[in-house]
Amino acid sequence: MEKIKLKIANAIKNAVNCEISLDSIISKIEVPKDKKNGDFAYPCFNLAKVLKNSPMNIANDISNNIVKDDMFEKIEVVNGFLNFYIDNNNIVKSTLTKIIDEKENYGKEVGNENINIIVEYSSPNIAKPFHLGHFRNTILGKAIYNLYKTLGYNVIALNHLGDWGRQFGLLIEGYKRYKDEFDIEKSPLEALLQIYVKISKLAKEDENIIEIARDNFKKLEQGDKELLEIWKFFKDVSLKEYNRIYEMLDIKFDSFNGEYFYNDKMDEVIDILEKKKVLIDSQGAKVVDVGENMPPCIILKSNGSTIYATRDLAAILYRARTYDFDKCIYVTATEQILHFKQIFEVAKYLVDEKYQKGLVHVSYGMIRLKTGKMSTREGNVVYANELIKEAIKKAKNIIINKNPNLENIDNVAKQVGLGALIFNYLKSSKNKDIIFDLDETLRFDGETGPYVQYTYARINSILNKLNFQINNVDIKSINFDCLEKNEEVELVKKLSKYNEMINKSMSEYEPAILARYLIDVATLFSKFYNECSVISSKDEDVKFARCILVYATGIVIKNGLSILGIDTPNRM
Repeated sequence: MEKIKLKIANAIKNAVNCEISLDSIISKIEVPKDKKNGDFAYPCFNLAKVLKNSPMNIANDISNNIVKDDMFEKIEVVNGFLNFYIDNNNIVKSTLTKIIDEKENYGKEVGNENINIIVEYSSPNIAKPFHLGHFRNTILGKAIYNLYKTLGYNVIALNHLGDWGRQFGLLIEGYKRYKDEFDIEKSPLEALLQIYVKISKLAKEDENIIEIARDNFKKLEQGDKELLEIWKFFKDVSLKEYNRIYEMLDIKFDSFNGEYFYNDKMDEVIDILEKKKVLIDSQGAKVVDVGENMPPCIILKSNGSTIYATRDLAAILYRARTYDFDKCIYVTATEQILHFKQIFEVAKYLVDEKYQKGLVHVSYGMIRLKTGKMSTREGNVVYANELIKEAIKKAKNIIINKNPNLENIDNVAKQVGLGALIFNYLKSSKNKDIIFDLDETLRFDGETGPYVQYTYARINSILNKLNFQINNVDIKSINFDCLEKNEEVELVKKLSKYNEMINKSMSEYEPAILARYLIDVATLFSKFYNECSVISSKDEDVKFARCILVYATGIVIKNGLSILGIDTPNRM
């Protein structure tokens, strides 16, 4: 698809009588919604001022001057647009040949390996069970990581643990008071959550508890051995539980350096801001003015304690020096939009412009319960671990009913159950709030992960029945002209857009683009298979060409789901 756009752009550039870059032409090339208007369209309105002529006349002149190519079936001028109709045989042959040649590498790119991309994601607050909010963050971050990795970038995955802050002063106080009331050894994170809920309720009734919590945290920052030991226990039991979930999701991080890691690196941030004379007093606190449209960014509280922003600024300084990043992408909820606007503005005083401009906040909507917003403080959350177990259990029951003799049923149930959850949260735009509904999440029909996975399993079944072996294929011997039915051509055209969809998903930090594309591929495959006989085709040339199309569709689905972090069972 990108090669076709490039060819169109070159044809236009060579035909137009003015200086215009290929990139600017490519950026304007569109795919018409109505197929009657061609496969690609180029609007000539942007050339009107330069050429001092009407878009219609410009389009006619370009059309007359374009050197016709075998790729173009025809070129039409309609209302100032150049509509390009691509020769179907050409696109079918070039697309399927490319997929067969590249296989698992189809869609991948090279040449970006010297560009360093940091993706900070998951980043749960320790001493709390992994809940649905963490789950959405984690799968979104992993998908963004995979998109950049697929396109050849050097990607660093960071898990910036929420392991520091005043809340630990509060939790420590609760732990001291209530630890004997809960079975911490059996379920440490659930026990710590219950302790946190209980001490939080007490703090609402007794303001002294807040003061004690603040004092506890100040002692933590000063290195109190007893409190640090309790805090370290919180962190150890948390990581043990989180790593169990990460392993299930096949996620690995290059660093787990959380907020505590930057505890001894904040003084430098404060010194730099003071030397640049941007740190000012405000009601006893130290702040940086970040413009009229935002409140000032607090660096030091009135009691001398640092806050979340101070540690994030220290992290920016450290990452610039350590990773020399081109982009540092933060995946967090929309609630933190203001926070990141503030620290990105302050960062210009700490790092070079390259790093400050490379800071990106990818926000996502909240997952809400039917009863309202989730809150660990109120104790109304859905734990990811329980949800995953239930999804796998339900997947297993469905598979047993459909295919009781399936081998490795437990492994397939795990792949399908996790796939259902991951796909459900990635197919929606990241900025959309989601009302959590377990029954809806675990549906196995319609626009779901299992539907796309089943399409892949169905593809394997078809190829197995035909004893199709790709290693025995001589691509030059295939008569691609046989693939001329509308269902065949439309499916191939959709497959040709795979790399374009990956790039678009990456540039917009939006895995939903790729997820929705895979639904379209699965839907078009179903239409093709229903209308075009593969197994029972009597024409051997047609049967073989369709086998190639079936195989190529499987490659795209497998590669695409892999980017989203979803496995593809060979049988379901």
